[in-house]
Amino acid sequence: MMTNLFSIFDPSTNLLNLPLNWISTFIGLMFIPYSFWLIPNRHLFFWNFILNSLHKEFKTLLGKNSNGSTFIFISMFTFVLFNNFLGLFPYIFTSTSHLTLSLSISLPLWLSFMFYGWINNTQHMFIHMIPQGTPGILMPFMVLIETISNIIRPGTLAVRLTANMIAGHLLMTLLSGTGPNMSSYFIILLVVVQILLLILESAVAIIQSYVIAILSTLYSSEVN
Repeated sequence: MMTNLFSIFDPSTNLLNLPLNWISTFIGLMFIPYSFWLIPNRHLFFWNFILNSLHKEFKTLLGKNSNGSTFIFISMFTFVLFNNFLGLFPYIFTSTSHLTLSLSISLPLWLSFMFYGWINNTQHMFIHMIPQGTPGILMPFMVLIETISNIIRPGTLAVRLTANMIAGHLLMTLLSGTGPNMSSYFIILLVVVQILLLILESAVAIIQSYVIAILSTLYSSEVN
C-alpha cells in the first residue's frame, strides 16, 4: 500500500531510460506568452508588485550594496513557486517533492556562502560561532553546536520544502482513493474537502517558496 501511495512521486515517463518528467521543471516557461511581459496588464502589475516587495525586503536583510544579490533570491522564489503550483495540476510531475531538486538548490547556495565567508570574512565567521557573553567553559560546546547547526542547514532547507509538498499531495491522494467506497452524500462532502485542501496546498506552495528564499537570504547576510 505504501509503495503504491508514494509511487505518485516517481518519474514515470521515460525515453531512452531518461525520465522526461523532470522536463516539466523548466518547460512551463516556454508557455508564458511573450506579450505578457511587454503589454501592461493587471497580472503583470500584481507580479511586479510582489517582486518589488521581495526586492525591498531582501535588500534590507542583505544591506544597501546588495541590489544585484537580491535577484538571485527572487529568481529562486519564482522558480520554486512555479514548480510548487505546477505540481497541483493533475498528471503533472511535482519536482519540488524530490530531494534531488531541493538539495540541488540549497546545497550549492550554502557551499557558496561558506566559501565566500571563510575566505573573505574569516574572523567574522569565527566570531559568529560564539554568541556574545558566552561563558568560557561553554565556548567549546557552543562552537560544536554552531558548527553542526551550520552543516545541517542545506538539509533542513531541502527537507522542509520536500516534506511539505509530499504531505499535502499524500493527503489529497488518500482522500481521493476513498471516493469509490462512499455514498453520494459523502462524495459531495469529499469534493468540498478536496477543494479546501487544494486551497491550503496553494497557500503552502506560496509560503514554502517564500521560506526557502528568505532563509537563504538570512544565511547569506550572516557571512557578510
